[in-house]
Amino acid sequence: MPRVSRKLSNTGIYHVMLRGNERRKIFMDDEDRKRFIDTLYEKSKEKEFSVLAYCLMDNHLHLLIREGNHQINRTMKRIGVSYVYYFNKKYQRTGHLFQDRFKSEPINDDKYLLAAVRYIHNNPVKANIVREPAQFQWSSYNSYISDDNAYSGLKDREFILKMFSDNDGQAIKEFVEFSMEQADDQFIDVKEETSPEKIIKNQAELLDYIENFLREKGQAGHGEEMIKSKSVRDELVRYIKDNSTLSTREIAAVLSINRGIVQRA
Repeated sequence: MPRVSRKLSNTGIYHVMLRGNERRKIFMDDEDRKRFIDTLYEKSKEKEFSVLAYCLMDNHLHLLIREGNHQINRTMKRIGVSYVYYFNKKYQRTGHLFQDRFKSEPINDDKYLLAAVRYIHNNPVKANIVREPAQFQWSSYNSYISDDNAYSGLKDREFILKMFSDNDGQAIKEFVEFSMEQADDQFIDVKEETSPEKIIKNQAELLDYIENFLREKGQAGHGEEMIKSKSVRDELVRYIKDNSTLSTREIAAVLSINRGIVQRA
């Protein structure tokens, strides 16, 4: 089936989404997130593009990009190649990290632009990770409202803020108010990210599940015995991560394995 042609923006601004291959994580830890943000800023210094907003979730990300010297396709390729090289080298893996090509939608007017900024910054709120966008570290929201956060060097924040007011203080105040407004704007997203209620809610339920799982696999016990079969261990860990409310630390403790193994599975 031929690919659908990408819709072009008459402003050069695009809302872009990248997701992990097979819905897997593209950020394992904070070092990965910092590296991706550093890559964004480094590439933007070359005047290839401007970053207007971003939000890094575990297995997908949202960007608001204004084209510079190169079109969006080349820009996203350069960002992706750089980050995937780092990620694969760090985790000693090969193959695709991102699913297919990136998704994008053109931003053709100021009203839709501001709505896109709000939508991107509220992704963690929508996912019930935080109550308000300022509580989420890995988006550009705090770069708009303060110069004190670690990644406040969002060069084009003034481009957005001046749409609210020429006075910096008033612009930030109105930006915050706008960001907190309820909205039903529709943008590209990972629809299936909304997950059903978690099946495993505590360690007792987890132990019961592990016992049944290993019995079906013809194994008994956990920890060192599980490590002998990497494929079985990873299958179990992935299921637990997707279907439990337990933290990485708790899963690792119950399985008697390293937290890094849980993160990489």
